[in-house]
Amino acid sequence: MKHLPLALFVLAFLIHQQCFHIHIEAAGDDFIRTRGVQFLLNGSPYYANGFNAYWLMYMASDPSQRYKVSSVFREATSHGLTVARTWAFSDGGYRPLQFSPGSYNDQMFKGLDFVIAEARRYGIKLLLSLVNNYENFGGKKQYVNWARSKGQYLTSDDDFFRNPVVKGFYKNHVSTVLNRYNIYTRVHYKDDPTIMAWELINEPRCISDPSGRTIQEWIREMASHVKSIDRNHLLEAGLEGFYGQSTPQRMRLNPGFQIGTDFIANNRIPGIDFATVHSYPDQWLSSSNDQYQLFFLNNWLNTHIQDSQYILRKPIFIAEFGKSRKDPGFNTHQRDLLFNTVYYKIYSSAKRGGAAAGGLFWQLLTEGMNSFGDGYEIVLSQSPSTANVIAQQSHKLYQIRKIFVKIRNAQRWKRARAIRRDQWLARNKGKPIGN
Repeated sequence: MKHLPLALFVLAFLIHQQCFHIHIEAAGDDFIRTRGVQFLLNGSPYYANGFNAYWLMYMASDPSQRYKVSSVFREATSHGLTVARTWAFSDGGYRPLQFSPGSYNDQMFKGLDFVIAEARRYGIKLLLSLVNNYENFGGKKQYVNWARSKGQYLTSDDDFFRNPVVKGFYKNHVSTVLNRYNIYTRVHYKDDPTIMAWELINEPRCISDPSGRTIQEWIREMASHVKSIDRNHLLEAGLEGFYGQSTPQRMRLNPGFQIGTDFIANNRIPGIDFATVHSYPDQWLSSSNDQYQLFFLNNWLNTHIQDSQYILRKPIFIAEFGKSRKDPGFNTHQRDLLFNTVYYKIYSSAKRGGAAAGGLFWQLLTEGMNSFGDGYEIVLSQSPSTANVIAQQSHKLYQIRKIFVKIRNAQRWKRARAIRRDQWLARNKGKPIGN
């Protein structure tokens, strides 16, 4: 450790001195796991800078467009980004993955196969979401409409969370995806360590039951279903982070929404391995100024990281954040300030062995994808200052991972030395020492 730069030595000392117990274990299968508030990769704590790219499967389903998937992974890797969150769903509509319940478009599935194979090639882990709350790419509305076409009398899209027929359609989709055999890697998805985790649903909302009971029971049922098929991978619910009835004192922190989720109760469900939080103060507090939005962001992240650390005792990802260039008065400096705010919260926790394990900004595109722009997009080659902020965070988290590896190697060396000493003493017990 004497060869480490001073800052890294101090960081290692802080990690060693913290009350958080750093447990290093041996594993070599490349699956991300959890122990306490940390992710582990092959026995060492894992921290990751990453991105959202919902469009990966859609683009890869057209062989002539697959180079864009390769390009975005290559550009991401060059900036130290190691986790991508993307959709493993497209229900009904144009170029679907699932065009009717249980019936799949193999060309689209081959696109997802390609995404996973390319992610493996570039050393990127994937967080795959299994359905959308919203109408984009079908979502819960499409599932409810499919059930109506089968004779079910449903009055709300929220019946997605309640109706047994709809839940059966969803469970079948989960089983189909998890058991998919990848034609490129020749590995079933449920056995592929390229996949970091499954996400039950992107941003679940059940406005018709603000008590939170409906979504609580749905997450419990579906988490059990996923784990019955796949014990290799981690699982998260897909939450935005809104507090609910289990912590009424926290509900004042919500930006005025009552959507039927409960950050604490939902993430306490067995089978949910880590927490997620999203943050869009420019959307949620659109009538307030940038200064107040940053104030909200600081509070929002502080509270969720602390609650993950001390109440949930699970890792947390800041799974979506960003600032839209469509905001009135937008400038790149304000976006970089928001990114730096999020990144500082993650780094401050991570360097002490805490629960915040990484951030995934929304969203990454490569050149020539203007039609996919939503205001939040980042094209690294066209946004040099933001790209620099991203790369700096990646480097800082990588340095933390390196320190943990050095600590692990030092612990292994000490254990090996102690074993050799004990073996020597056992062999030489009773023998005279000296001449």
